[in-house]
Amino acid sequence: MWQVCYNSAMKTIEILDIPFAAVTQHEALDLLENWLDSAQNHIIVTPNPEGVMQARRNREFANALKGADLSLADGTGIILASYLTKKRLPERVRGVDVIFALLERLSKKGRAFTAYFLGGTPGVAASAKSKMESRFPGLTVTGCHHGFFSESDEAKILDEINSLSPDILLVCTGMPRAEIWAARHRQINTRLTLCLGGTMDIMCGKVKLAPPLLRKLGLEWLFRLVCQPSRFRRMLDIPRFILATVKIGVSQ
Repeated sequence: MWQVCYNSAMKTIEILDIPFAAVTQHEALDLLENWLDSAQNHIIVTPNPEGVMQARRNREFANALKGADLSLADGTGIILASYLTKKRLPERVRGVDVIFALLERLSKKGRAFTAYFLGGTPGVAASAKSKMESRFPGLTVTGCHHGFFSESDEAKILDEINSLSPDILLVCTGMPRAEIWAARHRQINTRLTLCLGGTMDIMCGKVKLAPPLLRKLGLEWLFRLVCQPSRFRRMLDIPRFILATVKIGVSQ
């Protein structure tokens, strides 16, 4: 299903029933910066083609994506699929680029802000905290916890986040777990909850970004597959996404 719809904040385009904000990265950054001055939490998600296909099989995940305040098109396939609509998404907006650009923007403005890092294997969040605080002088990471927490740990984590009241909550527990978790805890005491997959691994240097040329060509998926062959099964959703979008585009 293709649909152009509107809410009070922005225009969105639905691709296979998942909404994507029709915004540039600069416009997304403006939104996030404005939301930092609000009193309520805003959930940001970054679905790619794999995420869209997972959402078609997982209703709770689909509802989490649909209920987010900002859904960014993190995937070249999403942009190409939007070409089959009468209204195209203006550009790809990668989650990892957005968080680094936001931290840099705030720091350059001399703005002090706080964050809580949740995700990664044990040690990753703490390492990311150290590296990001060194890189961005305005940032203070007031708390962090790995993503392999139990149900009893979760209550402690929620209490800690609520008491610390960070400006930014970075949730990197993997898709769809992060998005579902964020939706379940929408009332958490923060201004921005960003669900950004494996971004924390990149922050700490555990995972490298794809070379610039591959990123420009939208071939990060190939780089990740070569580096992590275990991703092969989940990447089968990419051809499924292509077939689903082409089928619907032809029927329009």
